[in-house]
Formats: sequence, structure tokens, C-alpha cells
Amino acid sequence: MKIMSIMQQEPTLAARSVSDVNADAVLDRLDVAVWVFDIDYSRIVYANPAALSLWKANSPDQLYTRDLASDMTPTVAKRLKQYQNDFSQSDASFTELWTIYPNGKPQSVMVVYRGYRLSDGRMAMQCEAIGDVENQPENLRSAEALLHTDVMITMFSMEGPPLYLNPAARNSFLAPIESFSSLFDDPTDFERVISLVEEVGEHRLVTRLQTVHGNRWFDLSVKSCSDAVTGQPAILFTAIDVSELKEARDTARHLANRDQLTNLHNRSYLQAYLARLEESGAAKGSSVIFFDVDRFKLVNDRYGHEAGDTVLKQIAMRTRASLRTQDLVARLGGDEFVAVIEGQTSKAALERRIERLRNAIAAPIMHDKTRIDTTISVGVAGYTDDATRFSDVLREADIALYASKQAGRNCITFFNTEMGAAALERDQTEVALKKAVMEKEFVLHYQPRLDIKTGKIVGAEGLARWLHPERGLVMPAAFISICEETGLIDELGRIVLEIGCAQAIEWRRAGLDLDLSLNVSPRQFSDPGFLNLLKELASQPDFPHGHIELEITETVLIGDHELIAEKLRVITEIGYRIAIDDFGTGYSNLSYISRFPLTCLKIDRSFVDQLPESGPIVQLILTLGQQIGARVVSEGVETQEQLDWLIEHECEEVQGYLITRPLDVEGFEAFLDGTAPTAAP
Repeated sequence: MKIMSIMQQEPTLAARSVSDVNADAVLDRLDVAVWVFDIDYSRIVYANPAALSLWKANSPDQLYTRDLASDMTPTVAKRLKQYQNDFSQSDASFTELWTIYPNGKPQSVMVVYRGYRLSDGRMAMQCEAIGDVENQPENLRSAEALLHTDVMITMFSMEGPPLYLNPAARNSFLAPIESFSSLFDDPTDFERVISLVEEVGEHRLVTRLQTVHGNRWFDLSVKSCSDAVTGQPAILFTAIDVSELKEARDTARHLANRDQLTNLHNRSYLQAYLARLEESGAAKGSSVIFFDVDRFKLVNDRYGHEAGDTVLKQIAMRTRASLRTQDLVARLGGDEFVAVIEGQTSKAALERRIERLRNAIAAPIMHDKTRIDTTISVGVAGYTDDATRFSDVLREADIALYASKQAGRNCITFFNTEMGAAALERDQTEVALKKAVMEKEFVLHYQPRLDIKTGKIVGAEGLARWLHPERGLVMPAAFISICEETGLIDELGRIVLEIGCAQAIEWRRAGLDLDLSLNVSPRQFSDPGFLNLLKELASQPDFPHGHIELEITETVLIGDHELIAEKLRVITEIGYRIAIDDFGTGYSNLSYISRFPLTCLKIDRSFVDQLPESGPIVQLILTLGQQIGARVVSEGVETQEQLDWLIEHECEEVQGYLITRPLDVEGFEAFLDGTAPTAAP
């Protein structure tokens, strides 16, 4: 290595003498260790004797062949690439405390680093050890920790430019850094930091800083200090990258506040939102719209749960698009949704807004190639004063929604005080029903079935009545719907089957040849324990096999037809018969009807009421019954004209008030003996 003359003067004797100096000889005589490190290949390509001694090498070749990358940490490698980049951009030099590991043993030295261009043009690093460092463990370990830590540590002058950046900071921040403020993504965060540091001397916050990897979140700690070199005021800050943690927390917070299917807000967020609204006094005058999807269970049963999910997601999107951006929309669960219209709104304006929402939801929804039509029932309640609370308003909206369903669905109902009284009565009924189910406060009344050809009573339908300890006999219209909504229908269905089967056994023992029809709800039919219950009842002594008919509705037949058909076959093998109640009012896939073991079709009373106008439909059901070998029974026969039409068109059996109303056991048995009236009171 020759030292090149930089003297720009005429050659002189002195100049000729300088040109004769051998740079290698000069370097060899130095007590200071000097070496050149090839950053790209992690090898030393030149070392004077002092450097050979420092690196514990017996010869240059022994040192030059060492692969220093073998025990180099990723942090050090990254730091060296940093140096190389700085050397290429400017005539930079760095003085730092480094620990090298000659032959695996640590040696701490203070080193000056400068760029050195190799003959092939690559940038290497010239290293000059300017002195050993006293081997104080704390000093050495703190320097090593400062080098390897991922925490960014930086000192800025109050005027702006950085005075010091540790390796982690150099790796992360875009160079050149003009000032402390230039790191901040949000200028207001910088202003707040400076203000508080000037006021109290330090501040900590989570904010976004600009880095080579884009804007990222950091836990930033900022303190005022003095520059140890100049004594001037300075700012020291440490920054820990918390982007992943913050994103995870934001995601968790989002999931905690959102419904995962529709991405609408959920019940917990709705409650918190309205609580804030109430506390601020802004709730007064706001309205809560509570709605659900009419007959949503049929969508799931008929098209599958994926189709049901599609419907819910579409309704969520259409609701969000129909309302203002400031209106909150939440899904409470299932097919229940709530919208909050904040601020004073007239009833007429609210009705127009809800009507727009209903029209949007009523537009056809496509799932794959299947068109699904939906409607919603809506209940509306409002914050009337500052004392009103979320739980009260939501309950009132729920009561109004229930009224919409009672009115036939697909409509809007605004809450009023009369509804509140009715809801209170309903709640009291629900409480009493739970006790009634537990104590089995139910009886069956029996409506005879008349064989038209023979004029004989061939059977009866058992109908549940609630024998209330205070109110007396309560008719099904007052409690069946509540049982269905609360799930009490399962236990009530069991009670009906137990009473009915016991009565059928008693009649058989008395020598009466009667068929008995008992209603089974769709929920009861789908209960996994239903078949076991039927087997248990059928195993009783004198059980009248083939004379108890279970009446199911057409909705039971929706779903996997093979599984349903198999279940029906098992039921018939146990000893029961199967009837379809209210036939013609629901969904029946006629291509599958013949595959089910049906023994009876019961024509719904709505068709009988409309005779003779409904004659073609009734005639179609009569023909279908003949084709599949099932008896046809017409329900709700109340006039002689209806009976005459059915006789003329060869209907097999009828039941209704024209024959007699449902009777208790004594009344029914008396009717069989011909001692009871045949007309309804």
C-alpha cells in the first residue's frame, strides 16, 4: 500500500524524498492497530503488525483467511452495512467502542472507522484502534447492549439535527433526519410532546413515526437533557416499535365491538354507545328502531344456513346504506337488528326513513342462483326524557316489534302505553306458564272426527287447555305462542303426548275403537330425544298401536328429505301414524310427499271457510290424498253448506263446530253415547 502524494508543486528533492517513503513500512512501525475490513465478504484484507497482535494472528495469511461472518450477529452485520452506506454517501467517520472476538475471546477497543475504496471499486472500511478500553464489565456490557438493542435511542439538539443515533435508530429512520419534528406523522403529537417536555421535563405517548418501513406505531419516551459534549440543551428519546401489538389490540377491540358475520356493531357496543349518549344528555328525542326478519327460520330450513348468512349480510349492508352515516346500526344476534336515530325526528320523517329501509330490504336477495325474498317487522320506541334508559327503550321497541308480528308481520308499530300494559300481562303469563309446565296444569279437550260415509265418530283430536288455578280454563291462543317463543313448547308437547297416550290406553281398555290425533311442534319433532319419548310411551301395556296419529305441519318436511323420511318411517315402525296438519298453507314439495309414510292430510280451515270459492284447491288435496293412500280430513266445518260440499266431493272425514266443539273427557264420552248436544254454544 503506497501513500500517494497530494502535493501540487514542482518536483523537488524534498518531493522526491517523500515519494520514496514506503507506506507499508510506516504502518508496520506504528503501535496503533490499523486494518482494512471487506464488508461484503466479512474478511480482513490488510492488517499492520499491531492489528495482527490485536487479532491474535501469527501471520497476515492466518488473519486474512478467517471468516468473521461465522460468529457475527445479525445486528453487527446490519450495522456494518449501515457504515458502508454512509461511507458511500459522504466522507464519514465514526468513533465507537467495539468488542471484537479474536479466536473467540472478547477484546474491547475504541475504533475510528473510515471508508476505504478497494481496487475493484467496492467500499470497504478502514479501522484504526485508538486505544484499549478499561475492562469494566458494566461499561462493556452497556456498550454491547446499546449496539444490539432493538430500542431506538436518539439525542437531538433543541435546534433540530440529531446528535446521536444508536444502530437501531439508524436502521429505522430515513436519512437524512433534519429535525426531531420531522419524525412525527402527526404534527399535533409533536407539539404536545414539546410542550409537555418544556413544562415537566418528560412525556410518554404512543404515536406514529416515519420510518424506512413506512409509518409505524411507537411507544415513545421523551426527556429533556444536556449534550455531554457541548453542554447545550438536548432532547433524548427512546422509541419501541409497538405496531404489531397495537394492531392486535385494535383488532381485538374491533372484534369485541363488532358482529363478525355482518361487521355491524354488536349489543355490547350499542349499550356503551347509548350509555354515553344518555350521560351527555343527547339521548332525549332519539329513536330506537328494532326489527327482525319475517320467518327467517324458513330461510335457513329451506335454503340452508349459508343462504341465511347471505340474507343477514345483505340486510346489514342495505340497512347501513339506507340510513345516515351518523345513525348507529347494530346486530343483536340471530336475525335481530337495531338502528339508533340520534336527535329529534318527527314521526312522519321517521316513518319515511323506515319505509325506505323496508323497501331496500324487500328487494330480492340472490344466493348463488337462488332468489330469496324477505320482509321485516319493525318496532319503534324513543327517548322521551333525560331519565329514560337504554334497557327501557329497547324493551319498548321489542314490545312494539312483537305487536308488529301479532298484526301479521311486514309492518311498523310505534310503542304506546297500552302495549306496555299488554307486555306486562304477557310477562306475567310467561312466569305463570313456567310454573304450569312444572306442575303440569294442563288437560286435553277432544274434538270428534266424523266419518262422512258411516256417520260414526271414528276419532278425535286432542287439544291442550291450561287449567289455571285462578283464571280457570285458558284457551291455546293465550299461551301457545308464548310457549313457542320461550321454548316451553317442548315440555308442553311432552305433557300433551303423555296425557293423550294415557287416555288412548284407557279408551282401548274400555273397548272403544278410536283414533287419537295429537299435535307435535316442529321444534319438538327435531328434538334428539323425541324418538326415545315415543318409544317409551309405546312400550306401555295396552298401548293402541296404529291408533295414535301425530299431527305435524308442512314446515317439518323442509330440509334433508332423506333424513326426514327415515325419521318418519321409524316413528311408524314404533306404532304411530303421521298426519300433516293445515295442509296447503305451507311449503310442500309434491315430488317428495309420496315418499313420506303419511296416513292423513288435514285441510286447513281457511280453505273450508272459503268454500265453494276455494273448491279447486280442496279438490286438489282430496285427489292427492287418494293418490298417496292418505285419508283426508277437513277441519273447521261450521255450516251445513260446507258439509254438503265436502260430502258431494267425497271427503272422508270432517271435524268442526258443526259436529261439536272440543269437549273434556266426560263430555266427549257422553257425546259418543249420544247424550251431549251436537252444536256449539
